[in-house]
Amino acid sequence: MKKKKRILSFGLAVCCFVGLLGINTQKVKAAEYWPQDPETESPNAIVMEESTGTVLYDKNSTEQHCPASITKIMTTLLALENCSLDETVTFSKEAVYNTHGSGISRDVGEQMTMEECLYAVMLESANECAYAVAEHVGGTVENFVQMMNDKAAELGCVNTHFNNPHGLSEGEDATLHYTCCYDMALIAKAAYQNETFRAITATKTYQIPPTNKHDEITYLQNHNEMIHAFKTRGQYLYEYCVGGKTGYTTAANSTLVTFAEKDDMTLICVIMNAQSPAQWTDSIALYNYYFENFSLYNVAQNETRLENGEMDTGMLNTNSSFVKIDPAGNIVLPKSAEFSEAAPAVSYDNTSDDVLANIRYTFAGHDVGGADIVSTGVKADTFSFDNVKAEEISTEAGTRTTTKHKFQINIWKVLLGILGVAALVVIAFLIRRFADNFYIIRHKYFSKSRPDKRYKTIKRNYRSKRRRRRRRK
Repeated sequence: MKKKKRILSFGLAVCCFVGLLGINTQKVKAAEYWPQDPETESPNAIVMEESTGTVLYDKNSTEQHCPASITKIMTTLLALENCSLDETVTFSKEAVYNTHGSGISRDVGEQMTMEECLYAVMLESANECAYAVAEHVGGTVENFVQMMNDKAAELGCVNTHFNNPHGLSEGEDATLHYTCCYDMALIAKAAYQNETFRAITATKTYQIPPTNKHDEITYLQNHNEMIHAFKTRGQYLYEYCVGGKTGYTTAANSTLVTFAEKDDMTLICVIMNAQSPAQWTDSIALYNYYFENFSLYNVAQNETRLENGEMDTGMLNTNSSFVKIDPAGNIVLPKSAEFSEAAPAVSYDNTSDDVLANIRYTFAGHDVGGADIVSTGVKADTFSFDNVKAEEISTEAGTRTTTKHKFQINIWKVLLGILGVAALVVIAFLIRRFADNFYIIRHKYFSKSRPDKRYKTIKRNYRSKRRRRRRRK
């Protein structure tokens, strides 16, 4: 009963909230303007805003290509989701001898922590470390590859199939190991939401201490030229870049995933199938252009149309305590636009116990982000009050403890109580009735039990007279 009542209250509040999101379409406004895409040399590229998933730039972003070592973003993400950093990873014979190319020269039976392995994977693009991580997490490389493909599908990737954990794609792998810029942006977005991943990918240099097979420190350098002058002496350093992953094979050409932050906005840039140094120059040019022309707006802080009198707030005034706009929701717009020009639409496609609805915004034909309508956690009024619990309340004089008491109304007990009261009333009425008529009842009772003496005397006297009369005759 309580659950149904709470759901009804939430539903009522959401309906009111949704009704208020309508826009006065009669209002005349300037034509919506979306900045024209810049030119790039790379054949495949995308720029995505991290918090909203808004695609700002798209150049053949769904074409399938070999990803090379940007594959290791997925490998690192799965390791972070399924292991702790202090777990010990042991290098097998397969990990050491079934990989080649970039690596840090590990030996069979060598042991490192998962944390050390992941720094080697992301900074030095160490293939043997990626292989060892896959064996440790998945039990076998084959199981781990299945985990990679399952995770890609979960994230919404539709043009992706992984065949190994490191990105080496030669022979059969070149046709079985592929992805696209858009799918890699989705994977990178998910990885960037992991705090440990952000710390690893932003690290310029790292030291692996001596192991059971190596007596000396192993020094690592980040191959991402946009945050660390690895080979080009700082030619492509970019002050707003906060991480990324490089890749190269003959089949894939140069690939690059990077993250950049400026003015509270985080952008993800993916370049594939590029001829070096286009992966660097195009990434920097795209970042500069979209940071200069776009801004991020928080929905909860800027959605004033519910309060400024342009629309009837209706019943929201009495139900607003049940719902609110999720403060994590954002939209990204051209700097020439205002927040009020973005058109909201409410859907119920991705709801849960706490998420009651979703607001998605569009501008100039682009999906620019949105926010969830969430429950505030306030409970609707019910017959059952809060459980008995003590609460500490801070005051100027210190902290005091108050206790909330609980009582519940049982409908059957209430009915029995009412019937009991009614029975007592009836009994009291009967007693009162009996007391008022006590003397009448008593008189009637005794009158029937004793004959009337006066009647008998008269009768006896009558018979005596008859006898005297007979005697006289």
